[in-house]
Amino acid sequence: MKIKRKALIIVGVLVAFIGLVFINRLYILQYSLGWYTDWANPRSAPQDVPWANGPATESTPATQRAPNIIVILVDDLGINDVTMHGGGRGAEGVPTPNIDAIANAGVRFDQAYAGSAVCTVSRAALLTGRYPWRFGVEFTPTPGAMARVAGSLYADPTKPHPLSVDHDKAKATPSFDQLGMPTSEMTAAEILKERGYHNIHIGKWHLGSTPEMRPNNQGFDESLFMESGLFLPVNDPRTVNSKQDFDPIDRFLWPNMRFGVSFNGGKWFEPKRYLTDYFTDEAVNAIGKNKNRPFFMYLAHWGVHTPLQASKEDYDALPQIKDHRRRVYGAMIRSVDRSVGRVVQALKDNGIDQNTLIIFSSDNGAPGYIGISDVNQPYRGWKLTFFEGGLRVPTAMQWPAQITAGQQFKQPTSHFDFTPTLVAAAGAKMPTDRPIDGVNLLPAVKHTNPKIATQPLVDRPLFWRDGGLRAVQFKGWKLIHSAKPDKDFLYDLKSDPTEKNNLASTHPEKLKELLALMKTHHQGMAEPLWPTFIEIPIMIDKTLDQHHTKEDEYTYWYN
Repeated sequence: MKIKRKALIIVGVLVAFIGLVFINRLYILQYSLGWYTDWANPRSAPQDVPWANGPATESTPATQRAPNIIVILVDDLGINDVTMHGGGRGAEGVPTPNIDAIANAGVRFDQAYAGSAVCTVSRAALLTGRYPWRFGVEFTPTPGAMARVAGSLYADPTKPHPLSVDHDKAKATPSFDQLGMPTSEMTAAEILKERGYHNIHIGKWHLGSTPEMRPNNQGFDESLFMESGLFLPVNDPRTVNSKQDFDPIDRFLWPNMRFGVSFNGGKWFEPKRYLTDYFTDEAVNAIGKNKNRPFFMYLAHWGVHTPLQASKEDYDALPQIKDHRRRVYGAMIRSVDRSVGRVVQALKDNGIDQNTLIIFSSDNGAPGYIGISDVNQPYRGWKLTFFEGGLRVPTAMQWPAQITAGQQFKQPTSHFDFTPTLVAAAGAKMPTDRPIDGVNLLPAVKHTNPKIATQPLVDRPLFWRDGGLRAVQFKGWKLIHSAKPDKDFLYDLKSDPTEKNNLASTHPEKLKELLALMKTHHQGMAEPLWPTFIEIPIMIDKTLDQHHTKEDEYTYWYN
């Protein structure tokens, strides 16, 4: 009898436990990635980064050898987050003098486009000089576990358009680490390595995390790799956080992101301080180690991506901004701009600034899901859309020894122009066994006109692709074709750069021409390496926290 009673108690406890787990299953799933990270990748205390020592003395004067090359890529920085175009946050006390200085010392690109409106695809374009969908990189890597919580996180009966989740595709998606750029692609680092460059990656990668896909196997000699996504631990007294409870992505990030990096594929450890400043510290250290040899540095900041976290020092420096979220965001911009200034100063301190090519850009436009409405002004749209706000990015380039200061380049350029440009600067050549979509920009800007670069690029259309959302820009005309909703958006950017007047119904011949151009481009492209399993409606003219109606224009983002 006692045994039977014990058995019943055990069964009752198990049933209660299973019931409790079932009731809280979404909570458990929402936190599972972070818990798994803590178990699989415990983080050690901060440690010094053992950057390799370059030559102790220079065998060739810095002015006579191949140029050093630094690409500084910021994450989710909107074109109105910098002051080099005359807008920005200067009135709030957040100018960007160091970013502006790159443009003043060289070239400001006034119609610079991202490779895509989302990070992974842009980064693949930037590092290869190619449209990423040529090799199957069309969507941003997303953990399959996200599908199991997305429906709940996005469940909101007040929203006019539903989120769609394909659970079967989510289950078939490879593990998150396997989602990235195939190793058959030639990166800028691999090409420069053949010219004797020492290649350094610092920061975000997001192009795959298997050993084969990481930077060390993609041409980089050294890699300080951002392993997760916190700028500091959430409760660290050195940080100030801004949580956007209206954003499902934000609610997923806070419990799951961790504060950790690794070096050359080693074990995780915690950075010494606020992540943007830490990456800058290490960039300065690496510059000093390599001052006597040509090097390529890819400094890929996590700022100003969510979760929004500022250093307390930067936050305290902006008491005039009363809105907490804007103040945190402004402080993050402040840290990124300071980073640019410190990198340039390190070049000067080491006597190598004149023969260093620096390219600064953002991976895409700023998102609407942070709830700050003016980040991409005057342009419409956000990250995840193919309107100008999602694709226009602040971009500047300097090379004092070769590029005349004070230029403004007004023709369309793209991230995939970076690799052909820096490869040409190094005296190397792009691969000839595959289509290269980018062009070398140097012939257009290496001249003596101090005001404006006028040498034309080849007439070429620019394309963007994300599942059922596609776009093309050609000779001042822009077409966005949306499968969901089934709609065409046609704009004459010369007279309507902010895309207010849709001409699809009044210019049928131009619409037909651009649709045909788009169809020809996409024929024969590779199948995506992993499926899209989440379709999310994105409002074009409203931030995520604003009230949405069925009359608001929207497209879907596929991921």
